[in-house]
Amino acid sequence: MARIGVEQSLTNVSEALRAQGHEVVELRQEQDANGCDCCIISGQDQNVMGIQNAVTQGSVLNAHGMSADEICQAVESRLQS
Repeated sequence: MARIGVEQSLTNVSEALRAQGHEVVELRQEQDANGCDCCIISGQDQNVMGIQNAVTQGSVLNAHGMSADEICQAVESRLQS
């Protein structure tokens, strides 16, 4: 399965993705996203200072306002495309 980076505050999302068989990596620092097929962020600190440095080639999914099930579906959709 895929390697998914998940922001620390999204533990329910991490558990749901692990249940689907994905390898889940906790995103604590920028370099944690290296090698991830997809990254899930909470959106709380997105682009705080107007700086956007790409640290991964994978998709980045903003989980703001989404349930864990919706996030899992979005991840599957992005991995298939």
